[in-house]
Amino acid sequence: MTAWTFDVPAVFAVLVLGVLYVRAARRRDWPPGRTVAFLAGLATIVLVTCSALAVYDTTLFWVRAVQTTTLLMVTPLLLALGAPIRLLLDAVPGATWLRRHGRGPVARALTFPPVVTVVLVAPVLMLYLTPLYDVTLRSSVVDGLVRLALVLAGFTYFWTRLGLDPTPREDPHLVSVWIAFTEVIFDGALGLVLWLGPLLAPAHYAAAHPGWGPDPRTDQIVGAGVLWIGGDVAGLPFIAALFVRWARDDERRAKRIDAQLDVEAASAPPGLWWENDPALAERFKRR
Repeated sequence: MTAWTFDVPAVFAVLVLGVLYVRAARRRDWPPGRTVAFLAGLATIVLVTCSALAVYDTTLFWVRAVQTTTLLMVTPLLLALGAPIRLLLDAVPGATWLRRHGRGPVARALTFPPVVTVVLVAPVLMLYLTPLYDVTLRSSVVDGLVRLALVLAGFTYFWTRLGLDPTPREDPHLVSVWIAFTEVIFDGALGLVLWLGPLLAPAHYAAAHPGWGPDPRTDQIVGAGVLWIGGDVAGLPFIAALFVRWARDDERRAKRIDAQLDVEAASAPPGLWWENDPALAERFKRR
C-alpha cells in the first residue's frame, strides 16, 4: 500500500482540469457540492494511476479489475455530479458551437438510450474478451488510451442519465433504471466468463508473478468478482442519485400543476366546481 509511482500525463490532465474548473466555479454562484464531487472524481484518477493500483496493475489481475471498475463507474459519476458542461456553457461566452449543435439530430442519435447502453458496456467487453487486454499489458500508450476511453464512456452514460448538465434528449427516469439493470446483467455475464473461462494473458502473469499473493487462477477469479459485484456496488450511488432527482422532478411538476390549478380556479366564474367543468356543467346545471 506504500508503493506509489508518478503518471505524468494523468497528473498533468488532472491539474489542468481541476484548475480550470475551480477558476470557473469561483466566478459565479456555483454550488460547493458540485465542486467537491468534480474534484473527488479527479482524485480517483490520481489514485488509480499513481498509487499501488498503478504499481501492480501489470502484476495482479484483480488490481487491474479495480482500475477498470473505478474508471468506468466511480470516476465518471463524480465528474458528472460536478455538472462540468453546464459550468462550461456559463463560463465560456464563445461556446456557441456547443449550444447550437448540442441538441441537434446527431447529438440526439448518439445519446439515444440503446446507444448509451452500448457505449457503457462495450468498452469493458472489448477489453476483456478480445486480444486488447494483452496489448494493454505490453503497451503503456494503448493502456492510457483504454483508460481514457473508459472514463469518456462512463461520463457519457452518467451525463445523459443524471440530467444535471444540458442533454440532447429528455428521456423518462424509468429509462435510466432499465439501462442500469441492463448494465447489471452484462456485469454478471462478464464475471461468469472470467470466472469459469480460460486465463487471460497466462504467459504474462506467469512471468510477472511476484512470488506472493494468489495464484493466476485465483487472481482472475477475484478480479471477476471485482468486475461483477464491484461494478454493481459502484452503481448504487448512481441509483440513489437518480431516485433523488426523480423525486425532485415530480415535486417540481406537482408545484407547477398546483399553481396552474390555482390560477384557473381564481379566474373561474363563481359557483360550484361542477358547474364550471365543461363536461359536467350541462348535466348538473341548476334548473
